[in-house]
Amino acid sequence: MSKTIKKIAVLTSGGDSPGMNAAIRSVVRTCAYYNVDCVGIYRGYQGMIEGDFKEMGPRSVHNIINKGGTILKSARSKEFMTVEGRAKAHKNLVEAGVEALVVIGGDGSFTGAEVFNNEYNFPVMGIPGTIDNDIFGTSHTLGYDTALNTVVECIDKIRDTASSHNRLFFVEVMGRDAGHIALNAGIGAGAEEILIPEEDLGLERLLESLRKSKLSGKSSSIVVIAEGDKIGKNVFELKDYVEENMPEYDVRVSVLGHMQRGGSPSCYDRVLASRLGVKAVESILEGKSNFMVGILNDKVALTPLEQAIKGHSEIDHELVRVSDIMTT
Repeated sequence: MSKTIKKIAVLTSGGDSPGMNAAIRSVVRTCAYYNVDCVGIYRGYQGMIEGDFKEMGPRSVHNIINKGGTILKSARSKEFMTVEGRAKAHKNLVEAGVEALVVIGGDGSFTGAEVFNNEYNFPVMGIPGTIDNDIFGTSHTLGYDTALNTVVECIDKIRDTASSHNRLFFVEVMGRDAGHIALNAGIGAGAEEILIPEEDLGLERLLESLRKSKLSGKSSSIVVIAEGDKIGKNVFELKDYVEENMPEYDVRVSVLGHMQRGGSPSCYDRVLASRLGVKAVESILEGKSNFMVGILNDKVALTPLEQAIKGHSEIDHELVRVSDIMTT
């Protein structure tokens, strides 16, 4: 392996997700394996602008593979969106002897990395870290599997209450633009209906589905709804609409919110993070730049950052069909 890079920096940016720490660990230890220095950048791009750097070695990342969140912290930086802000960041990297950058985050973080690469020809490599699983070029993003398990566990507990009180629960999960969490968790938790942005169910069809459930003998129901679903302005207005048209239902709303982001990463996310971190560093050392490292057909693959940012993560329509059959 030809190696000219002597120092690589790693940062986490945007919303945190379980598995980010495992990815940091992987990047740091892969650098050590190849005798490359590694620098951790605190608070994402804002820390890069302010020079908030720390040398990292194998022992500095011990006992973090099992922790949620990110030890490097995360922040959104408006200053990095400016030419002046990126100039400060580049100056700090050069002065610190950093020659390449690994960015762990979502499409906004990757957009910043691509712009930075285009302006300064600075080697960058992206690792997808977001629970929404809405990035093109990878079947799984870091944190997605953990978030699914968290949501299913929560819905299982909610079902106990729903069954005890003959209630209808609307459970809102994250997914502003994509319904991956809602669709998969809904099937996994046995939801009676699943509402996602990609499939416009419509209010009348929802009522029809709930009436069928009632007639079939179901005394309680769980409806999983992605926060970006367009069927109503919000989940609380949807609750009011159902109560007005189906007064026989005692309707409750549970918004799972940021608990989906937290928690110890699943084994899948830990292994995925380890694989992607190794590939990110090795790709940089091979002279590659401006790519995202992802997983496709269980193989680690590179996707140009531009495609990862602009591409659309498609919902699995086979799962939509399975969902329709399972809610019969």
